[in-house]
Amino acid sequence: MTSAPQSVNWKRNLFVTWLGCFLTGSAFSLIMPFLPLYVEELGVSGHQSLNMWSGLVFSITFLFSAIAAPFWGSLADRKGRKIMLLRSALGMGIVMVLMGMAQNIWQFLALRALLGLLGGFIPNANALIATQVPRNKSGWALGTLSTGGVSGALIGPLIGGLLADNYGLRPVFFITAGVLFACFVMTWFYVREQFAPVLKKDMLNGRQVFNSLKNPKLILSLFVTTMIIQIATGSIAPILTLYVRELAGDIHNLAFVSGMIASVPGVAALISAPRLGKLGDRIGPERILIAMLALSVLILIPMAFVQTPLQLGILRFLLGATDGALLPAVQTLLIYNCTNQVAGRIFSYNQSFRDVGNVSGPLLGAAVSASYGFRAVFCVTAVVVLFNALYSYWCLQRQPLKAQQRAPQQRHDS
Repeated sequence: MTSAPQSVNWKRNLFVTWLGCFLTGSAFSLIMPFLPLYVEELGVSGHQSLNMWSGLVFSITFLFSAIAAPFWGSLADRKGRKIMLLRSALGMGIVMVLMGMAQNIWQFLALRALLGLLGGFIPNANALIATQVPRNKSGWALGTLSTGGVSGALIGPLIGGLLADNYGLRPVFFITAGVLFACFVMTWFYVREQFAPVLKKDMLNGRQVFNSLKNPKLILSLFVTTMIIQIATGSIAPILTLYVRELAGDIHNLAFVSGMIASVPGVAALISAPRLGKLGDRIGPERILIAMLALSVLILIPMAFVQTPLQLGILRFLLGATDGALLPAVQTLLIYNCTNQVAGRIFSYNQSFRDVGNVSGPLLGAAVSASYGFRAVFCVTAVVVLFNALYSYWCLQRQPLKAQQRAPQQRHDS
């Protein structure tokens, strides 16, 4: 990897992109609490139809994001990452305005697909910071950056619900667009990148990208790990409220208790991500990755046997602490094993796998719970994560990282 230019202040870029990820994460989650209500307002009626369309408009964004991510990653390697941040923030803001003006469900579905096509702020922010930060601080920086999106996703539903209750559904889309436009302006003025554009004829094709990697099989295993992390997270989402009701019985504040249990992993991730990222800089991100995958298995299994919501909440908090370290560890290993020349594409491929996991996880959880009950979801998820942990360990052991790969790069700590 090449040295970052001296004039680029990576610490300022980290702060600004963290704020951008926070705004983007909150903007996306602002509309989530009332998404089914908006689908209903657009003319969809009946329990079955409402469920189908709500699931469709939710998942189509991830599907189209998975398709578009490699294209945007390639463009980032040609034109730079800052322009991709600007493109994403502006494009998503415009789409949000149009969503607030949608007149029927088909228009809304098409706009949700377009949102997926134009997204990508957070993965491009990861690629930008990963290629600028000194290597001996990569884990801490990427862990810190990950807390931006997580904290935004935590606070977004609360604010979105309050805004929808007080101002109606459509105005929330316009407010969300304003947040994204603010993110665009902030990125334009404060993010710095020195990037020499690459001619299209000089770009490596897909096969050449993987041939240029130090360990292509390891990179592929990291992509799979990203997908499994999202599957494990998403598999629990469809059943969580119902599982809490099964544990608690008829309680008047079921929504509040379920919301608390749904939120605690994010709080734990906020606490753990920077700290475990910093630890990974000292002992190696591969050790953090394997340890946290193994710990996730040990936490998931008892979830199938809890007797109270409190027990489930405690285990969810611990699971969130492990999750907070996993994606930053994956991203750090990715940047250790690729060059700046292809970093945009590598991170975009990783985003595609993440989007596939976002779609597959809820489907897996719903299918398993329908056939075998709620508790089986945790056991099946634990088995999936266990196999991934063993596969990742095997890939890392076959060609372990050399000590010098973790040595600090000769970059200027500006």
